[in-house]
Amino acid sequence: MTKKASTEKVEIDEIVTADEVLERRQNLGRITTGSKNLDELLKGGIETQAITEAFGQFSSGKTQIGHQLCVNVQLPPAQGGLGGKAVFIDTENTFRPERIVDMAKARGLDPEDALKNVFYIRSHNTDQQMLIPEKLEDMIEKENIKLVVVDSLIAHFRAEYTGRGELAERQQTLNRHLLTLHRLADQYDIAVYVTNQVQTKPDFFFGDPTRPTGGHVLAHSITTRLYLRKAKPPKRIARMYDSPCLPDTEAVFSITEQGVGD
Repeated sequence: MTKKASTEKVEIDEIVTADEVLERRQNLGRITTGSKNLDELLKGGIETQAITEAFGQFSSGKTQIGHQLCVNVQLPPAQGGLGGKAVFIDTENTFRPERIVDMAKARGLDPEDALKNVFYIRSHNTDQQMLIPEKLEDMIEKENIKLVVVDSLIAHFRAEYTGRGELAERQQTLNRHLLTLHRLADQYDIAVYVTNQVQTKPDFFFGDPTRPTGGHVLAHSITTRLYLRKAKPPKRIARMYDSPCLPDTEAVFSITEQGVGD
């Protein structure tokens, strides 16, 4: 089917040179993870104007990092934050305000203020999950939102779109969701952190058979992908799984009562 030519006037973004793009990237905001090792892996922390994904098995630290970022984004830039607030979109009932309290105390923040600076939204299905980022535009600037967390990105899509017959529709819907998140990140200079589930390839005989879910749509849309796995408690291992500019290296970090650290 041939795509019809649009009669509407279409505008493009300004054309700039590569050195101007480099200068802009050097001025991007970054949120510390709380771990120096993990920050070094990310070259400074979770960056704005991008989507950072963490995938791994249960208890690998994905959700804990999300909670920690909600606290750390409130810190001033000199301490690795952005002096802003966070939105936590919860699709699997994983949000625990008690962790915000513990982590805020460890960072020298007032727990009550820290809780008030995190906006919590429960998503029960894909329709709600798709709608939430669109509605956030009304509050991002008003509330000084600098971080959006989606935990987890793929859960509803996997549950509601089952079988090969619905795979194409699922991927198209997921792609639209990711495009909306990217637009928010770019337009408002915020960081987006999402968690993802994993699957195991049964026909994979050598190496680690664990793979992130979401297929090619997710693989091409995410800016930076981290693979988290458990080690001897309280240690976790993060590997740079995919990035447009960062090397494939690993970092060891810890998760304790005080939060994410080394």
